Amino acid sequence: MTDKEELGASLFGRTLEFMEDDPLEEIFALNMGDFISEYLISEDLANKIGKDAKNKAEKLKSQLKELIAIYSLDNTLCVLGFSSQDEYVVYNSIAKTLTQILDVDACHIYMTQEFTKGLNIENKLLGLVGSSIDFDEDIYAKKLGYVEDDKSIVVKAFNTLEKIQIKDVSQINNFIPKYELKEYDVKSLAVFPIHNNAYIVGVIVVENYQEKMIKRAFSQLVETIGRLFGTSMHLQKVIEHIQEVLKDDVVNEKELQHQRAELTALIGDLGTQQQAFVEKLAKAVDEKGQYKVSHSQNTAELSKKLCKQIGLNEKTTDLVYYAGLLQNIGKITLPESLFTNKGKLSKEDWDKLQNHPNVGVNLLMNINFLSEVIPYIHYHKERWDGCGEPEGLKGNSIPFGSRIIAVADAYTAMTSDRSYRNAMTKEEAMEIIKQEAATKWDPDVVNALFEVLRDE
Repeated sequence: MTDKEELGASLFGRTLEFMEDDPLEEIFALNMGDFISEYLISEDLANKIGKDAKNKAEKLKSQLKELIAIYSLDNTLCVLGFSSQDEYVVYNSIAKTLTQILDVDACHIYMTQEFTKGLNIENKLLGLVGSSIDFDEDIYAKKLGYVEDDKSIVVKAFNTLEKIQIKDVSQINNFIPKYELKEYDVKSLAVFPIHNNAYIVGVIVVENYQEKMIKRAFSQLVETIGRLFGTSMHLQKVIEHIQEVLKDDVVNEKELQHQRAELTALIGDLGTQQQAFVEKLAKAVDEKGQYKVSHSQNTAELSKKLCKQIGLNEKTTDLVYYAGLLQNIGKITLPESLFTNKGKLSKEDWDKLQNHPNVGVNLLMNINFLSEVIPYIHYHKERWDGCGEPEGLKGNSIPFGSRIIAVADAYTAMTSDRSYRNAMTKEEAMEIIKQEAATKWDPDVVNALFEVLRDE
C-alpha cells in the first residue's frame, strides 16, 4: 500500500459493502423502509426490482449474516454473554479504568438480571458485576445489588434514565452504604445509567471519599460511555434474536426486511455513539491536560485539512482525524495532579508523562472499533531523522497518518496559550516547523501545512 493509501470508504460506512446495485437495498440499509419505497419509488419500478431479484429471502439472509459477522461481540465495545463468574473480571478492569480517568476513589458497575448470568443474583433489579476495589474474598458470593422497590438514588437513576450527582451524601436520607464496598467512607457520588433510547442495561456508580463534584467534561464522557454500552448491548440482543430467526428455513421476506431495518438502525446509532465517545474522550483529555483551548479537537481538524490537501481518501482521513483527537489519550489515565504540579516532577512522574502514548495504546486496544487508529497514535512521536520514540522509525517507515498528526499537534501546541507560556504567532510557529522539516517532520507534510495556512 502506498503512502496515500488505497481508496476506501468512510470509517462508519461499512454497510455500503452490502448494497450492490439494488436501490431497495440502499433504502432499507438507511432504515427508511416502506415510507420511501411507497412514496418516492413508483410501483412499476418496485415491481421490476422485485422480479429481477432472485430468491430475495436468501439474499436478505446473506446480508444479515454478514452484518452479524461484522458487529459480533468481538467487534463492538460490548461485554455480554458471560456464563461463569470468572469472566466478569472484565467489569473490574473497566471500573478501575474509570477511576483513573475520572480521578475518583471508587467505581462500581451494576447490571440487570438479563446481564448477570453466571452470578445467580436472584430477586434483584440490579446486581454488582464489577468494582474498582480489590477484595480478599469472593465479592460475587455476597450477591450485592438493589431490589426493585429500593428507595436508593441508584435505583432512581436507573428508573429515570437520568444522571444523579450528590456532593454530600450526609444531606440525603436515601443513601445506605454497602459496607462490603467500603461505602462507609463515601462523601459524594454520581450515578450514570447505562442505556440507549429503548433499552436500559444498568448503572455506573462513581464515588469519592471527599466532597468532590465530577467536572462536566468527565461527567459527559461517562454519560456517553453509558449510552455506547447500552446501544452495543441492545445491538447484541437483536443479533441474538436474528440468529434464531435465520435458523427458520421458512421465514418470510417481510420479517427479514424488518430485522434488517432494526439492525441497520442500531448500527447507525452505534456509529453515532462511537463518534460521540471519541469526541468526549478527547475533551476530557484536554481538560485533564490543562489546555486552555480544545487542543485535541484543533489538532484533529488541522490533521483533516492536511489529509485533504495531500489528497488522501475518506476512510484514511477519518482514521487520521480520530487519531488526532486521541493522540494524547494516555494522559486520561494519569492523575490530574501531574498536570497542575508547578514544582519539579519526580523521575517516576516524568516517566509517566513521557510514556503516555503507550498507556493510550493499551486503552485503545480494548476499544475494537478504534483499532485501526492505534498505529497512527503509537508512532506519532517518531521523528523523520529516526531519533524519535518509541521505535526510532525513520522517514517513510513512520506511518503516514502519524507524520500528519505530529505536524498538526506541534503547530497547534505552539499557537495555543498554555499555563506556562503564551501562544506563538502563526509566523513564529511556521518558521520553527520549517527549520525542523526533514529533521523532526516529514517535508511533504510541512509543505502541505504551508498550503493549508496560506489558504486560510
